[in-house]
Amino acid sequence: MADRSLQACRILVVEDEYLLADELAQELTDAGAEVLGPAPTIELALQALKEGPAPDGAILDVNLSGVSVFPLADTLIERGVPVVFTTGYDPDSFPVRFANVPKCNKPINISRITAAIGRAIHP
Repeated sequence: MADRSLQACRILVVEDEYLLADELAQELTDAGAEVLGPAPTIELALQALKEGPAPDGAILDVNLSGVSVFPLADTLIERGVPVVFTTGYDPDSFPVRFANVPKCNKPINISRITAAIGRAIHP
């Protein structure tokens, strides 16, 4: 089995729910990852991408205060960055191009999302 450790991995977290973003960032840090963000908006996420090192993976909330994260997901995927979505939406409501992107349903189990990003980074 591949090593799915998050040690020294840079993970972009894009989440607009402060407590969830904070808990997720802490869990990732505890797992040895470097957290980029958390960013509550697409604009701040793009700024983090522009100013910082490239992420090894990204955890994206699908709905950021009514704004779809899909354009950001497209940008990351085009750059070869593995993505995991967190969502309250039915998987059938996603555009077909994201059929193979892992999705973690809300309410989020933090250990499940960290395992999902580990699998995405180290398939």
